[in-house]
Amino acid sequence: MNWYNNNKLIDFNYIFRTKVCRLGVIMKKPTLQEIANSLGVSRTTVWKVFSGQEGVSEDLRNRIIAKAQEMNYKIPEGILPSQTSASESPVNIALAVCRPETSVFWMDIIHQIAKELSRHNVNLVYTYLPSFISGNYILPASLTNGNTHGIIIMNVYNEQLLRLLAACPIPKVFFDTATAVSASDLNGDLILTENYASMSKITEHLIKKGRKSFGFIGDINYAKSNWERYDGFSRTLLQYGMPVHPELCLTSSIGIDTYKEEIEDFLGSLPYMPDAFVCANDYVGCILMQLLSKRGIRIPEDVALSGFDANMENPLAENLTTVQVFNQDIGFRLALQILYRIQHPDVPYEITYVATRIIFRSSTADFEA
Repeated sequence: MNWYNNNKLIDFNYIFRTKVCRLGVIMKKPTLQEIANSLGVSRTTVWKVFSGQEGVSEDLRNRIIAKAQEMNYKIPEGILPSQTSASESPVNIALAVCRPETSVFWMDIIHQIAKELSRHNVNLVYTYLPSFISGNYILPASLTNGNTHGIIIMNVYNEQLLRLLAACPIPKVFFDTATAVSASDLNGDLILTENYASMSKITEHLIKKGRKSFGFIGDINYAKSNWERYDGFSRTLLQYGMPVHPELCLTSSIGIDTYKEEIEDFLGSLPYMPDAFVCANDYVGCILMQLLSKRGIRIPEDVALSGFDANMENPLAENLTTVQVFNQDIGFRLALQILYRIQHPDVPYEITYVATRIIFRSSTADFEA
């Protein structure tokens, strides 16, 4: 029944429904969408909880059930709230990492992650992963037993292993990824160092210092970060009208334990020695510096050199132009991101770049033509 009051249409049926519902005479069952809206999550997430599907953290699951009970939603049989409140339930974060012992670089990041998660009373579960896996490999139980609420993944570049990790139905944050596994395939957040701009500026610096021919050394098929560094190098050359000479670049796959031998073979195959080498990291830069000195090639008089990471484990790095990576900031960001992802599993995945800083040293000094 409708009526007009001051030219406004009054819907008495609507008033009746709302008034009576408030009195408890008629109780309208809330919809999944209404429950979702009240918590700021998607309808799909609420549906997963009440249909017994995986992919929702224990904390969020409990909050959805509590809200549904508050709104008088009939909870399906078998879907019960946790006996322990979210504030009492321990949160376990797995740190899945390959070969962290190879560099202090990784240990510094791990230390910062542990410090930050400790501040939030979160348990950090260390999980060591192999660098290479067989076709029948299965992930460690610590990642799949249902007791892990999120995973931080570092120094993992094996494509098959990354895809297994991506398939885990729990929140994940990756630090870098393999070139063959794009960010959209990870089913998680991705954090990277800034790579492109810093390599571009180093290359531009070398051009302005008079260098005419350039080489690049680094396996660009290994990591997305390596590919971005090569992209910054090559695009800058092209912007200045200088060609990229593939014969002066070692960008193919390099064995983890055979870098020195393969770089030495590469140097022996060069048609001529370029004026400058831009390297994907300091590890490569220091090996190259050692091999060039062995050949009687002066740095920077004959060949200029640059690296990346500001890794001072090798004494030769003291003179190497490089890019400083802020390990503590990376560890801090990884810890906060996994906590955020656990609380907000339905927010679109993020790609975050942590800023870097170029450090110019004597290995890229002025060039005397």
